[in-house]
Formats: sequence, C-alpha cells, structure tokens
Amino acid sequence: MNRIQKFFTKIKGLLVHRFFQVLLFLILGLFAYGLMFSNVKPEKVQVELFKPAEQTIRSTKTVEDTYKTEQEKEEISKQVADVYTLKKEYAKNKVDLISSIFDSAIEVNKETDPERDKKEEGKEDKKEPIKTDAQKVSILKEKLTDEVNRNIEDSVFLALVQADEDELEIAKDSTITAVNNVMSSRIAASDVENAKKKVVEELGYMSINSDMKKASNSLARTAIIQNVFFDKDKTEEQRRKAVESVEPIRILQGQIIVEENQLVDRDVYRQLELAGFLSTESTIYPYIGLMLFILLTFGAFYYFFSFSISKRDNKYNQLLIFSLVFILSMATMKTVSVLADLKNSNLEYIFPGAMAAMLIKILLNDKLAVAMIILLGSYGTIIFNGDTPGNLDFSMGLYIIFGGLAAIIILSRPNFKSKVLIAGLLMSLINVAFVFSLIFIMDGHYTKMEYLYYAAAAIGSGVGSAVLTMGLLPFFEAGFGILSSMKLIELSNPNHPLLRKILIEAPGTYHHSVMVANLAESACEAIGSNGLLARVGSYYHDIGKTKRPHFFIENQMNEENPHDRLQPETSRDIIIAHAVDGGEMLRSHKFPKEIVDIAEQHHGTTLLKFFYHKAKKQDDMTVEACYRYPGPRAKMKEVAVIGIADSVEAAVRSMQHPTPEKIEELVSFIIQDRIQDGQFDECDITMRELSIVKHSLCESLNGIFHSRIEYPEPDKLGQKVKE
Repeated sequence: MNRIQKFFTKIKGLLVHRFFQVLLFLILGLFAYGLMFSNVKPEKVQVELFKPAEQTIRSTKTVEDTYKTEQEKEEISKQVADVYTLKKEYAKNKVDLISSIFDSAIEVNKETDPERDKKEEGKEDKKEPIKTDAQKVSILKEKLTDEVNRNIEDSVFLALVQADEDELEIAKDSTITAVNNVMSSRIAASDVENAKKKVVEELGYMSINSDMKKASNSLARTAIIQNVFFDKDKTEEQRRKAVESVEPIRILQGQIIVEENQLVDRDVYRQLELAGFLSTESTIYPYIGLMLFILLTFGAFYYFFSFSISKRDNKYNQLLIFSLVFILSMATMKTVSVLADLKNSNLEYIFPGAMAAMLIKILLNDKLAVAMIILLGSYGTIIFNGDTPGNLDFSMGLYIIFGGLAAIIILSRPNFKSKVLIAGLLMSLINVAFVFSLIFIMDGHYTKMEYLYYAAAAIGSGVGSAVLTMGLLPFFEAGFGILSSMKLIELSNPNHPLLRKILIEAPGTYHHSVMVANLAESACEAIGSNGLLARVGSYYHDIGKTKRPHFFIENQMNEENPHDRLQPETSRDIIIAHAVDGGEMLRSHKFPKEIVDIAEQHHGTTLLKFFYHKAKKQDDMTVEACYRYPGPRAKMKEVAVIGIADSVEAAVRSMQHPTPEKIEELVSFIIQDRIQDGQFDECDITMRELSIVKHSLCESLNGIFHSRIEYPEPDKLGQKVKE
C-alpha cells in the first residue's frame, strides 16, 4: 500500500466518527463560501455627477424607478381626453316646451273666437266684443311660465295669437321636428350658435307667412341649447384606468446603468442611487443568502451520505472521492471565472464541467454523478456572474448541468467507460449545439469570429473534460484502491504477465477461464451487475492452478491422472490450494481486491464430492468439513455468477452429447445445489436474478455446444470422393 493509500486510509478511519464527518462538510462549505464570497460581495463604485464613469456598471437587483414611473403616469393621464356626456332628455324637454307654447296659442285662439263659441255651444249671437291682440297675448302669457315669457319676445307671442289654427299646426310640427333633429346631435357650448343656424335652415322651407316663420325661427333658436357637458367623474375614471394600466418602469437585474466613459448625468446618478451603488450603508444580506444556500446544499448531501449509504467502507470512500472531485472542480471553475473576467471574454464556456460528472460516474455511481453536476451547476450561476454581485448567470448553470448529464448518459452506454476520449468528443458536439441554442434563444447578434470562438470554447470543454478525466483516474484508483473500467481493461490485456503465465503453463486452464469469462459476463450483464469485472475476474480465477497445472484435468493432455496414485487427502489439499494460492499470487502482483476476492471465493465452501466419496469408501469416519474449500463464500454477485459458470462449464464440457434439455437440467441442478448448500447466504443475489442467470447460461451454452453435422469417417469420406 503506497503513501497515498495510507493517507486516505487514515482519513477514512477518522470519518467513522460523526464529528469528523460534520467537520469535513464544514470544511467543504467554508471552501465553497470562500470561492464565492467575492461574487456576492456588494460592489461600491466611485462615480461623480457630470463626470465620465470609470467602469461599466450593471444593476445587481431589479428595482422600480418610481420617478420615471410617475412621469409615465402623468404623461398617460394628460393624454386621456375629457369625457363629455350627452343629455338626451334636453331634446325631449325642449320639444315638449315648443309643443306647449304652440298648444297654448291654439287654445287662446279658440277661446277668443266668438263664431267658434256659438257653434260649439249652439247659442245665438250675444254680440260679445272681440278681444284685441294685446289681450290675447296677455292671455297666452298667463298660460306660460315667467321664465318662458322672459325668454320669448312679444313679437313672437303676437304672431302666434294672430295666426289661424292651421298655420299654428304647420308651424308647430315643423318647429318640433327641426328642434328634435338638431338637439338629438351633440351640441357643445362652442357649437350652440352653429346649431341655432342649422335649425333656422331646416325651418326655411315652411310654407307659412313671414311673421309666423319669424316666430317659429325665434322659438326654435330659443330651444337650441348646449346638451353636451363635461363629466368630471367619468373623466377621472378614464384617467385612473389609464394610470393603472401603466407598468412600473424597472431597472432590471443585470441591466447596464452606465457604460464606461459615459457621462453620469442626473438621470444616471438617480438610477445608480436607486440600485444602491451610492449607498454608504453596508449590508450583510448577500453573505447570509450565500451561507443559507451552501447550508441547504451540503445539508442535503450530509443527509444522503449519513442515511442512504449502508456499507461503511463504501460510504467513506464515496465521501472522500466526492469531496476531492468537488474541491478540484470548484477550484477550476473559479480559475476559469477569474481569467474570463481579466480578459473580458466569454472564456467560461471552456470550463470542463463534465469532468466531475465523468469521474464520479466512473469511480462511484450515476446517482452521485447527477448530484455533483447539479451542485456545480448551481454554484456556477454565482461564480460565473461576472463579478457583478447579485447577478446569477443561469445560462452558464444550464450549460454545466446539461454537459454533465450528457456525459453521464454517454458513459452509460456499453463499453463507453473505456472510451472516455470518444465520449469527450461527443460531448464537444453536444456542448456546441447547446451553446448555439442559448445564443439563438437570447437572439444575440455576433460576428463570425465570435461564433467560432464560442464553438472552440465548447469543444475545448468537452475534450478537456475527457483528457482531465483520463489523467486523474489513475491517481484516484491508486489513492483509493478503486477498480475502474480502465483498470479492468488494462488487466484483460492478453500480454499481461499472469495471463501469459496461464496460457503457457496451463493452456487448458486458460481455455477454461476464457469460456467461464464469456458465460459469466453475459449472465452478469443480464442481471445488471458488472460484466467487465466478471470477465476479467474469470481470466484470473484459476491462476493458482499454475503452481501444479498437471494436477488439474483440463491440463492433462493424454497423460495419466496423478490423482489416481495419490491419497484422497493429498488430492484434496492440492485442489483446495489453488484458490488460496491464486489469492496470494494476485496479492503479490498488487491486483485489486475484487479480483483477489474472485480467486478466493469462487468455490466458496463447496464440497470436493469426488475425493470426499473416495475417502469415505476408505474410511467411514471421514469428516465432510475436511473436504470443503476454506472459503469465504461469495460476497458479490459477480463472484456468485463466476462460481456457477465455473462449475457449469466444466460439467457441460464433460458431457458426451450435450442437448439443450440436458444443459438446462444440469444448470438447474448446480444452482439448486449451491442454494441448498448455503453458498449464496452472504451475497445479495436474489432468486429472480438466479433465474435470469440460469437462462443466460443456457443460452450461451446452447450457442457453444449446438448440434453439428455428423461427418462420415475419413475412410468412408475418401471412398465417397472417389465415387
């Protein structure tokens, strides 16, 4: 064990105590807080009225510009026209008045006509005196109100009493019609005179005497009055609605208030004051907000690591790896952010955000990889805010999250864990597409060079993530003793010294191991376990046989079986030793623990039935436990599957004429025998998974031992050819 492993082993030993777990999360939180502190620190700017600004200033928050809002409301209110209401009843009143005047005149004429009285009463002429026009006018005025009498000239009354009934009826109808027509339209104060002229024009076509016409004109003009009046309540209501429809004018978060070298006039100065840049009071709210944000995120992760991961060693390994990847990613993010600010460019798109997701995906699992990329994306919105406190760059956060999720999905495909660079190239294309989607959504107007710059940065992010992942993986594997896919592929190389040792010294065992590897890999992938681990573990599971290769039947090429001359106890010791020897050989070559476990556990504590029964025949007192492998039993699903595949391959190879029915019967028997023998008691493999393993093994074996055409013997074949 190297120094790095020893160091991390000590730390894992400390993490057993809850105090040190909390301390680790506290350190991570303080580290994140320190990196993001400058991004939330309230910015104080130096500006003077009527002098150019030394820097471009963006608003850190959204605030309402009350002054401009009130200006807009006043302007809108002024634009609302006064509301005037038409009094329709005025027309009716005036028509009724004119009608009453004419009716009264008709009544006066009737009352003062003696001939009509005699006809109506059927009496003889009493020679009553005829009343004068003055008397008639007086009688007419008595029938009318004082107000009407004041507004109508005496000449009008005189004409009315002098006219006969027919003329009065004609004048009445014409005048009423003309007044009604004119008064039905809107007549403002300024339009009254024009309306009076209009009513006179309408009366110009009456066929009555001139005096009567003048009287009608005078009455009509008197009747024409203003019928449209300013409605204060409705006007105020319209103005209120218009004012309410005005949207508040706001200074938006991120909005440029003043450009560099732009003159700070009174309006700009007022906006800076509203946005809080000129305030001399210090605020602690941004710091409290950042602290709460970090507490929430790390509180969730603390809960997850404390209660969602049951295996202690695995928990502490995952916690340390997660912490290191987080620190590395955050430091890289801050560095890229600072460089982007110094060069005043969008260099942030080159940030290799997917590196963290790829490392966690390969070293740990999908769940933690997704959690990591979401955490980095959320922190990225703060770190990449251009050092403008209060701003959150959500587009950058989405870019980090989207790229990381794409990396996780790509690496989830079969065999892609070994092709990190190819995954990085695919991610580069995805990054480019995503960056351009953001640019187009925001309707940005860029030059061709800027588009090329964005594309290059996105490609650099994808390729950089892959290169950094490949470069960092060996350090994590060495430091934590992690068996990654890349390490497994390295161990599966046929030129590996131990594999060449098996091939040269025990070729039968090598062939057997390859067959077991094929069977175990398919079965493990069928139940969702690590097929690559099963394949590589199968290559080395019988490495211990290279110490005494000729004592194992697959390596006995037309040779006498040495066990025929040995006592059962000796044969037992030789056979059982290959599991122990294999573990020791792998440890001496510093193989990963998982491969060593496969070599030691693939037989579990199964019974060497052949030698046990042989010994039993010689001595009835033979103890069964003495003829069992020392174990331990399988603790991983992969070991359990390899153990089944090992027995099945050897048993089927010894069958004379294997058929699908025989193969299925044999596989079922071996699995049931191991279940009854308790070989899976320490492994979390389920009955359903064992059924899937059985089906997979049968399919693979049927493909290997399928029926072949039975060719004739050589002599008969030659005879057939000659014929």
